Amino acid sequence: MTIPASRGRHNRQKRNQRRRLPMRYLLPSVFLVALLAMLMLRGYVHSEILADHRVQAPAPTDQVPDAILDGGPVIDARSATAPAKTLRIPDHRIVLTFDDGPDPVWTPQVLDALKKYDAHGVFFVTGTMASRYPGLVQRMVDEGHEVGLHTFNHPDLSYQSHSRIDWELSQNQLVLAGAAGIRTSLFRPPYSSFADAMDNRSWPVTQYIGTRGYLTVVNNTDSEDWKRPGVPAIIEQATPKGGKGAVILMHDSGGDRSQTVAALGEFLPQMQQRGYTFTNLTTALGAPSAHTPVTGSALWKGKAFVFTVDLSEKLTDVLVAGLAVIGVLVLVRFGLMLLLSFLHSRKVRRRDFSWGPAFRDPVSVLVPAYNERECIANTVRSLVASEHPIEIIVIDDGSTDGTADIVEALRLPNVRVIRQRNAGKPAALNNGIAHARHDIVVMMDGDTVFEPATVRELVQPFA
Repeated sequence: MTIPASRGRHNRQKRNQRRRLPMRYLLPSVFLVALLAMLMLRGYVHSEILADHRVQAPAPTDQVPDAILDGGPVIDARSATAPAKTLRIPDHRIVLTFDDGPDPVWTPQVLDALKKYDAHGVFFVTGTMASRYPGLVQRMVDEGHEVGLHTFNHPDLSYQSHSRIDWELSQNQLVLAGAAGIRTSLFRPPYSSFADAMDNRSWPVTQYIGTRGYLTVVNNTDSEDWKRPGVPAIIEQATPKGGKGAVILMHDSGGDRSQTVAALGEFLPQMQQRGYTFTNLTTALGAPSAHTPVTGSALWKGKAFVFTVDLSEKLTDVLVAGLAVIGVLVLVRFGLMLLLSFLHSRKVRRRDFSWGPAFRDPVSVLVPAYNERECIANTVRSLVASEHPIEIIVIDDGSTDGTADIVEALRLPNVRVIRQRNAGKPAALNNGIAHARHDIVVMMDGDTVFEPATVRELVQPFA
């Protein structure tokens, strides 16, 4: 038999209609998915998701070329045909480098100190911090400093695969594009120090970074400001010996950097008086700028990412504030419930307490039942024995075990049976309410035996 084309189209339309998600589910679902995405993004930029905090122990150095171990703090492994080489900073030139920022508290103070003494440096920023404080990255660039990559989540790259390293670099570049419209060719590995500390685990990472087009910048003078040893100790450890040039390691984030800021206020003028110049890395090396402008889709992707991070931060702040308010309200509500329940308990336990004149109006008792063959008879008999005038309505919700037949066979007074197709307890109760004869309705389960006084005590407060 051939189905007419019009009927076939009609059936297909009905099937398509059934597949569609109702709008009342679609909008909340989209909202919840967007909210989850925002929360996950916030966790990502706060290093709560996908972060790896492991740090490798020192390893042998026999696979690292001597030219690297004995070389300068700038490692150039970009050539595919020539061996890697290192570069040193010329005498009386200092390249101040600051890791782990930008920080909303300490980075502005570091920038103020550099600006005061007309000094420049290199900020190796993490993607997590730069995406949350893009304005500070823009200020670094506007004030003539260079910006380098310090990965996105600050993992020890010797633990990571090439794909994870590429991800850390690309995400960091994405943030720089969104924050300041630039790319950079400078990179500093997390947990790095001097060139002679390169070992068999970190050297392959440096080689791979070189193939991606980056100069790896370590240091040859460490202020150890992260230890907070005091301003004099920071200055002493940061000062190059014998008028030599240096890449100096400092930090503008990752903790309390007040000693770093204070040390800069003394270190910068002291070293300038000794004839030192504080300059960018590429300027010190006589090389082109490490910054390349970003345009087109890459620029807009970066801006979109930074905007989304900002939105997720603000949304999370709103949620935290909302949860705090809700928490306070819940506690206040709980306290009021305890207080009022105590007062209510004292009131109703007094010997002279009464709800008022005894409530005698008849009520309707609804009993939704689905396959209650084993106990429905006992339930109904116990209700019939009630001390209060009632009517009993048993709503048989499509039972297949003869529940309704059992109730009808009892032939008890004031008991009615309503049969309906299986639709669930809420629908059964609504159906019972529609058939109730009295103003007050009591709803009972179909598998419980009740005391004769149960209904009377339940309805007395209506007095």
